[in-house]
Amino acid sequence: MRYSKKVIQHFKSPHNQGQIKNADAVGQAGNPACGDVMKIYLKIKKQENIISDIKFETLGCVAAIAVSSALTDIVKGKTLEKAMKITKDKIVKDLGGLPWQKIHCSMLGVEALKDAIAKYQKNNF
Repeated sequence: MRYSKKVIQHFKSPHNQGQIKNADAVGQAGNPACGDVMKIYLKIKKQENIISDIKFETLGCVAAIAVSSALTDIVKGKTLEKAMKITKDKIVKDLGGLPWQKIHCSMLGVEALKDAIAKYQKNNF
């Protein structure tokens, strides 16, 4: 199993790692089979519905951390509508690929993001 250079970079120096105090929404996803857990924190510019800040906490493998980091880079500054259209394939492509056994990690990132957005929309619309 080999990781791309970009995966290793995101793993060694993750972007947007941590918590957002007073986040507008928090989403979470996990996989009981592998033990990975991801939490996504969002700050939203309410008038424009734009993700102004996003952070993550991930307990997991190299791929899980890299996916979380790449996901935050991709969606920061996007509208909620555009962020909801992000797919696991987009993240995997952005990272230069993942070993097939680790593709499920990209699904967790998308699930945690969509969970956070759904919670925000439920509480604000």
